[in-house]
Amino acid sequence: MPDLPPYAWTLAAALLGLVVGSFLNVVILRLPERMEAQWKRDARDLLEPDAEREPAPPLPPGIVREPSHCPHCKHPLSAADNIPLFGWLLLRGRCRYCKTAISIQYPLVELMTAVLSAVVVWKFGASWAALSGLLLTWSLVALAGIDFRTQLLPDQITLPLLWLGLLLALLPMFVNAHMAILGAAIGYLSLWSVYWLFKLLTGKEGMGYGDFKLLAALGAWLGPWSLLPIILLSSLIGALVGGSLIALRRHQREIPIPFGPFIAAAGWVWFVAGPQLLHAYMHFAGMR
Repeated sequence: MPDLPPYAWTLAAALLGLVVGSFLNVVILRLPERMEAQWKRDARDLLEPDAEREPAPPLPPGIVREPSHCPHCKHPLSAADNIPLFGWLLLRGRCRYCKTAISIQYPLVELMTAVLSAVVVWKFGASWAALSGLLLTWSLVALAGIDFRTQLLPDQITLPLLWLGLLLALLPMFVNAHMAILGAAIGYLSLWSVYWLFKLLTGKEGMGYGDFKLLAALGAWLGPWSLLPIILLSSLIGALVGGSLIALRRHQREIPIPFGPFIAAAGWVWFVAGPQLLHAYMHFAGMR
């Protein structure tokens, strides 16, 4: 790799993060709609294989081929409108064609992806570990955004993330293969056990299977010793965010709050700062 100073790599990662964040917005918005439409089409073919019916409606836009357009008026966006972050600012948050307000999600996801990408490269430098960390970061951003909007954690992202963590452990990259396999198994079974215990006691489902797979993926990347801190951090973040939303009356008590975004946030925090957090906790607790 070119011999550049660390700040140059960090800046490059931030600029790359802006571009990737723009793509992640497309994933967050289009993938769940595409999945739902495909589920309905598959169920229709399975339940009514020989029935006379009208042709199935076309699937919603895909992620790669279809160009970006305004969700409201469907007008294709120009290249200037698609500039990450700055396009939204230049348009002052409104569609150029129909003047409908553009969701704040777009610049927030782009900015967050840029900042998180910069932090990963600043920590790991210009290395394969940084590239792997960027893939993990971008996947977690996409999963958190999708789960927050739809309460879904698609297998199309969680399972490749799990397998990539296991494959990287063969090098090893962050943990060895033994720790990665244990982390994946314990991560999945821990939430799976909580799910069934809660369901047996209350008759309700407290979380979805996507949460199990996401924690299993983080266990494969970071090993079994990371799971308890991730669960504790995610619970803390979830309590703070959920309590704040309810206190501000922006979320009704009876509407469930997805747990996936908090697992993703806690997993990323532990990925970039786990040893430092552990050292700080032990120092605070007087253990060192």
